[in-house]
Amino acid sequence: MLLENLSLFLRIVEKGGLAVAGREVGLSPATVSERLAALEAYYGATLLTRTTRAISLTEEGRALVEGARRLLAEAEELESRVRRGADVISGPIRLSAPEDLGRRLLVPVIDAFLTDHPAVTIDLNLTDGYVDLVGQGMDFAIRHGVLADSSLRAKPLGDNRRIVCASPAYLERHGTPQHPDELENHECIVMRFGQNIDREWSFVIDGVVRKVTVHGRRVVNDGGLVRQWCKQGLGVALKSIRDVDADLASGALVELLKDFSTGSTALQIVYPPSAVQPRRVRLLIERIAAALSPGRGA
Repeated sequence: MLLENLSLFLRIVEKGGLAVAGREVGLSPATVSERLAALEAYYGATLLTRTTRAISLTEEGRALVEGARRLLAEAEELESRVRRGADVISGPIRLSAPEDLGRRLLVPVIDAFLTDHPAVTIDLNLTDGYVDLVGQGMDFAIRHGVLADSSLRAKPLGDNRRIVCASPAYLERHGTPQHPDELENHECIVMRFGQNIDREWSFVIDGVVRKVTVHGRRVVNDGGLVRQWCKQGLGVALKSIRDVDADLASGALVELLKDFSTGSTALQIVYPPSAVQPRRVRLLIERIAAALSPGRGA
């Protein structure tokens, strides 16, 4: 019963409420509340702070989330080895990745992995926004940039250079900018990251990093749509080289302002600091790292 209550506790945290967690597993709100109370009594600590609108983890609850994931992963791994045999990989994997990179580079890796391991299931969250790995129950995520959460662990996949690009059709109609300051006169396609709109693009100009404010009628939180609009000739975009390398090679997009570096960001696989990861998760991480690391696939 302890493992079942721990699993229910994690579901409450992931879904953000007792009622919705109960609906998913066929339990009444009263039963969910009773089982949560039993878990709190077992550990002698309050795990969740509840109001009429939301729940939040206490310090003890946050510690239990990490420990419960580890314990359940170990139990699931043991059951799989006993029931299916040591060589059979099975069970769910939950991961998150940026929209464009996920569709272009990650999905083929996942498809091949699922073909090789028919007993594995994948829950893929494609988003360019921040994902709380622990709170949302993710096994790992692929992220650009420096870790905001220092408690997470990371597996580097190399740098990810950013470039300014546009389609030949756009450049034929509007001309080719020769200096970052000229972007003020161009229609730029702008990314939104959560509440932040990326209207300031950084360039190295005369050896100094300077931000140039860009403008455009299209703002979106989907990197794949930014790429699509850019290829359609609807504006200039700032994109990861990994997202548009095939478009540059085919001539669908043209790199601009090559003499002015726009910098690069780290690409990495990040995961909660659990001592144990299920074998299926470790194998998929290794497969993705092999495909996305520099000189090995992407």
